[in-house]
Amino acid sequence: MTHSVHSSFARLVEIMATLRGPTGCPWDREQTPDTLKPYLVEETYEVIEALEAKDVHAFKEELGDLLLQIVFHAQLMAEAGVFTIDDVAQAIADKLVRRHPHVFADVKVKDAEEVVQNWAKIKAQEKVGKADRSVLAGVPHGAPALIQTQRLGEKAARVGFDWTSAPEVFKKVEEEIQELAATLSTSETERQEHELGDLLFALTSLARHLNLDAETALRKAGKRFSNRFRYIEQQLEQNGEDIHHTPPARLEALWDEAKRTLG
Repeated sequence: MTHSVHSSFARLVEIMATLRGPTGCPWDREQTPDTLKPYLVEETYEVIEALEAKDVHAFKEELGDLLLQIVFHAQLMAEAGVFTIDDVAQAIADKLVRRHPHVFADVKVKDAEEVVQNWAKIKAQEKVGKADRSVLAGVPHGAPALIQTQRLGEKAARVGFDWTSAPEVFKKVEEEIQELAATLSTSETERQEHELGDLLFALTSLARHLNLDAETALRKAGKRFSNRFRYIEQQLEQNGEDIHHTPPARLEALWDEAKRTLG
């Protein structure tokens, strides 16, 4: 099995080098780290979509597409003399061993929570000498806002800066709702944005305390909305009705029907 993995991965790396070579593909040869950025993001979300659809075949294919992006970026760096794909693999392998002393050394842990705490301590030690040594360092600025805020809350929680339970966070959510409600009778756009941001942040904290992922929850909500709205469109089309001229009460009734039908 290990030999097969090594052979397949080596073949992928060689193919990428050939595509970038003098007799390779013109499109591949034109790419840069910046031009590849959209594909890296796109492939990541396609992996998530396949995972959530529980489509094993698509999941395997999309993981391959994502792996291609990693190999592609590493090839560009190798050509520039910065690092190679082997350096990438070595770095993450070393990090895994370093951050799992309870597996690869003689450190004892009693549960997963202690593993997380040790992980945070080791990360803090690794930051010594780096420009940003904050507990919050490492949250990618390019990540979706819900992911960013949930990760920030996780990092702060590891040093004890957190609510103790989901009901406590829910009270904070209610407080933020009231603060946002107080702005509705005003035209203070900046204040409304501020309060809306605080509410969304509190909701990501609630998701974290419920052991849920806020980004996933919202994405699933968006999918439900899309499915139900498309159901409305289909029903209207079957009845020869134009959605642009359908009364709100009719749309609401069809929405309730879609909820009962589709869940």
